[in-house]
Parts: sequence; C-alpha cells; structure tokens
Amino acid sequence: MLTLTPTAVEKVKSVMSQRGENGGLRIAVVGGGCSGFQYQMTIDKDSNEEDKIVEQDGIRMFIDPRSLLYLNGTIVDYVETLTGAGFKFDNPNAGGTCGCGESFYA
Repeated sequence: MLTLTPTAVEKVKSVMSQRGENGGLRIAVVGGGCSGFQYQMTIDKDSNEEDKIVEQDGIRMFIDPRSLLYLNGTIVDYVETLTGAGFKFDNPNAGGTCGCGESFYA
C-alpha cells in the first residue's frame, strides 16, 4: 500500500487545516512529464465509488484503481531543501525518473 512519513502527515494536515478542508488526499498517477508519468496530489471532499481508501494518522487517502497499480509500496515524504520544498515519492515500481525528479517511468 501507500505510506506517508510523519513529516508528510504533518504537512498534509497543515495544508488541509489552512484551507479549511476536511475531506481526503487524492493521490494519483497521470500521464505526462518527460518520463511518461507524473504524481498528482489534490484535496477532495469525497472519494469516488471505485477508489481505494487508505487511512493513516487521521488522513484519508483516495487512490483510483489504475494509480494503485503504480503506487503500491510507495512512501511519500515531505522535504525542504535550499532549492525548494515538496513531496517526494519513493516508488519501488518506478523503472527510473527524469533528471528533475518530477516524473517517472515504469
């Protein structure tokens, strides 16, 4: 399944609180980027009928069945560096990533 690190959990909770959202975190794999696939994270009020719902530390994550194939075993972290901050996906299903790390291929 998909797991958030404690740092990622704190960041998601902070963003949801700032926006006054109480739904869930949708995590998806979509076509695009220089390697073929990109990760997409949005906040949704409700899940879709076909979604797999994963709950961790008070956060509900909505994952569509197609994305779940690519995300199984993935660990999502939140990192802050001198050049920027953002969510980082450690995906054992990725065959490789592009140079900037924004997309991957399977």
